[in-house]
Amino acid sequence: MAATIPCDLAIVGGGLAGGLIALALAKKRPDLKLKLIDGAQTVGGNHLWSFFASDIADADRWIVAPLVCHGWRGYNIRFPDYNRTLDTAYYSIESERLDQMVRETLPAAALMLGRRVIGLGTKAVVLADGDRVEANGVIDARGAGDLSALELGWQKFVGREYALTEPHHVARPIVMDATVSQIDGYRFVYTLPFSQTRLFVEDTYYSDTPDLYRPAAGGSNADPIGERLTAYVAEGGWHVDHVVREEQGALPVALGGDFDAFWRAGGKDIAKAGMRAGLFHPTTGYSLPDAVRTASLIARTRDLSSAALHDLLHGHARHTWRARSFYRLLDRMLFRASAPEERYRILQHFYRLNPALVGRFYAGQTTMIDQARILTGKPPVKLSAAMRAIRSNPR
Repeated sequence: MAATIPCDLAIVGGGLAGGLIALALAKKRPDLKLKLIDGAQTVGGNHLWSFFASDIADADRWIVAPLVCHGWRGYNIRFPDYNRTLDTAYYSIESERLDQMVRETLPAAALMLGRRVIGLGTKAVVLADGDRVEANGVIDARGAGDLSALELGWQKFVGREYALTEPHHVARPIVMDATVSQIDGYRFVYTLPFSQTRLFVEDTYYSDTPDLYRPAAGGSNADPIGERLTAYVAEGGWHVDHVVREEQGALPVALGGDFDAFWRAGGKDIAKAGMRAGLFHPTTGYSLPDAVRTASLIARTRDLSSAALHDLLHGHARHTWRARSFYRLLDRMLFRASAPEERYRILQHFYRLNPALVGRFYAGQTTMIDQARILTGKPPVKLSAAMRAIRSNPR
């Protein structure tokens, strides 16, 4: 028999954004009756999230610190013209840790996993089995949703964690190795040393399409991206015992679009968080820093009714979108002003700049002076092409 389940707040979507909101509220508002609802059996899925120390405000570190699985004092980048080490600390979170912390922090009754949602409103969530969750507040954090109102490029990737038979001798992350062949847009390989014999290697493409050319089930065994990963690992002299895990995905890179139309497409009166709210870095596609800021914002809010949450989160997301127009301008230059195989030159130019500027860029806190420094100097693309890209779709 179908049941009606009451609560104070229903968070729909057990990914990064929803999980962080649930953790923050469980710590700051333990009196609340929460429900975290997701169709999967675990929180966070199969993901690895990384961030720079400068991405997170000191006041918000309490949210993310218990989740960190790996940390390093700096990172390397590699381009055809130079290599560089930057001293900014870098951290990674494995989705298993998010799942563990949510289960340890929230009461068991708060977790409604393996429950498929078929309907969502401002006061109720309808489940496929007929149960209905009635809540004073509802937040939709179910991923990107309808992106058709946005002009997008894509950062797509395939990553593998390798168990090695011998130490790899990689001292710190290689956040970008763009010395590899430039295929399907701007390509680089990303490497994280988890231990002396554990290495995560990811093949990444800034591409015009989100398509990943992987073998289909029951179809061809051709796997060009997998073959490139295997070749890269072999060229590094790393001896593989087995692949521990693999993940793949495509993150949106925002070139422009109509934010208000995007928000309405997800339900104009519905409070939204994470990718569903358009809260991701326009250039990197990363959503963790924004997810931490959103969780902190909600944890400081007394009124968690749907109407109040909608106004709070819509206002926050709209302000953030408007404040990041410079990043979308750069993205238009990256995708529209240079040939795909020449896109690496823009990042090569950028990474010559001051490390503090680089840190502010990733944190979404680029200043007017930073903008001038990024755009001055020898242009990595033709001026005429850059001007056409700047004038196109400026929203």
